[in-house]
Amino acid sequence: MNKIDIQHIFVNYHSMKSETEAIKDISFKLKKGEFLSVVGPSGCGKSTLLNVICGLIKPSKGHIFMDGKEIKGLTTKIGYMFQRDHLFEWLTVWDNVCIGLKVQHKLTKENKDKLEDLLVHYGLEDFKNYHPSELSGGMRQRVALIRTLALDPEVLLLDEPFSALDYQSRLKASDEIFKIIKQENKTAIMVTHDISEAISMSGRVIVLSNRPARIKKDIAIDFQDDSLTPLNRREHPKFRYYFDSIWKEFDLNDSGK
Repeated sequence: MNKIDIQHIFVNYHSMKSETEAIKDISFKLKKGEFLSVVGPSGCGKSTLLNVICGLIKPSKGHIFMDGKEIKGLTTKIGYMFQRDHLFEWLTVWDNVCIGLKVQHKLTKENKDKLEDLLVHYGLEDFKNYHPSELSGGMRQRVALIRTLALDPEVLLLDEPFSALDYQSRLKASDEIFKIIKQENKTAIMVTHDISEAISMSGRVIVLSNRPARIKKDIAIDFQDDSLTPLNRREHPKFRYYFDSIWKEFDLNDSGK
């Protein structure tokens, strides 16, 4: 059984004078533990697709299934990591990672112990009493991801999670976040405008057309060595092949029709 099954999703935006097609007949499936990236021209509807999957936006047509059951709204089984970390600056790292559990009245001793383990495992134990302004950009992203993992979602949605970082920090953070997602065995869908980032982190890359978004290509990424980190993948001989294969699908003048 597929973890996620997206079936014929359409999204149309309505105004008093017109109707705009944002997404046009998108379908794909993900297995448990799969990491999929979605790329496409700026403004093509990548983030809209994530918002539909997590239940923030209701599709005009189509269905989304998780483990064979239809998703019809927001669910704690899906965790969403936005472009910015949205950490509360007046709270400590510890209070930030606990906040979701507090809101849901689930901050039990067992969950506290799990959070402590995550902070230790991912190098943040010594910073639990720091405030976000005292952390590097990459560390802030790790805190944001651990806060998301605290609720134990089965699927992670990542909306350009490294876009606020400089290039060097972005490379380091992508390695760290990839490692966490892999070790926690989460199913993940990441939206990014960075083709290199998509190739280095994913097992598949879906290329969307210009708006209205449709799938132009679904490309399997296989470096034949699961131990490679995203940085290692960028140095692999097959990296250039995948980059060229995806780039040639980009047509900024494509109407998507």
